[in-house]
Amino acid sequence: MINNFKNLKEYLKKYSINIQSSLDDDFNIVKINSLINATKLDITFFSNNNQLDTLKITKAKACFIRNEYINFLPNECLPIIVDDPYLCFAYCTNFLSSLIKSNGKLSKNTSLSKKINLGKNIQINNFVSIKDDTIINNDSIINELSIIGPNVIIGHNSIIESNCVISNSIVGNNCVIQSGCIIGGSGFGFTSTNKVNICHIGNVVIGDNVSIGSNTTIDRGTIDSTIIGSNVKIDNLVQIAHNVIIGKGTMIASQVGIAGSSKIGENCKIGGQAGITGHIKIGNNVIIAAKSGITKNISDNVTVAGFPAIDIKSWKKSIIKLYKDS
Repeated sequence: MINNFKNLKEYLKKYSINIQSSLDDDFNIVKINSLINATKLDITFFSNNNQLDTLKITKAKACFIRNEYINFLPNECLPIIVDDPYLCFAYCTNFLSSLIKSNGKLSKNTSLSKKINLGKNIQINNFVSIKDDTIINNDSIINELSIIGPNVIIGHNSIIESNCVISNSIVGNNCVIQSGCIIGGSGFGFTSTNKVNICHIGNVVIGDNVSIGSNTTIDRGTIDSTIIGSNVKIDNLVQIAHNVIIGKGTMIASQVGIAGSSKIGENCKIGGQAGITGHIKIGNNVIIAAKSGITKNISDNVTVAGFPAIDIKSWKKSIIKLYKDS
């Protein structure tokens, strides 16, 4: 696809984004750049009022911007008027990035069980091991040194980066699992007095369009499943224990730890280094501030902070009082 403005408009229209601009349809977009670093070959975006002074001096050819700010643009920078410039920026990065496509080649330097089922146009790179009872569907890619199986299903057009170990798992379509992830291994479980190990025999179920960052670990369920809903985005270095359920569209930042059998609702946001104890329920649309400690259930549409975590307004008041009295 040619990276011109006409094709970008058509691409954004697929996501119900309509734009107004006098920028020439044939303008070739080299890249999308920041306000301060953009050149006359680039487009940029304005979504933060703190950057208003920078907006006035940007050298970009054009700028995604809301209508009420177009008078702040230099004369040489054409407005691309949209409702949500930051969302357009996100889609534009995908438009400009070269999508990774399977080359359909199976490396000779692989170990493939005879008890597997590979779809069409599968790419498997050097030193990959595919174990028994594994199914990999069309157009997926398995990168170097990963071990897949046993008992794994990988959906269409998913990418498994290098050095991953995935077993006892179902991975959906259009997923990206970055390097070093361990998914489907046994979790941490012992009887409290005699320390007898509890063998985990469940699995992990991952929905569609899920992104999992490097060196994240997701344990299989004890008997049932650990479930990651569709469109969940997980950062690097996250630990998700056995039987956890994470609802659709939730975002989890780096170094979060979630203990076993906790249930997290849809469209939640969990800040870095937050810790969530086991066997609790977190509602939908919950925001958990970084470094929070969650020790009890949280209802829908609440923002919490601190340890133990409380409503963020109460937490701010307590911090102000603490520093005032100290």
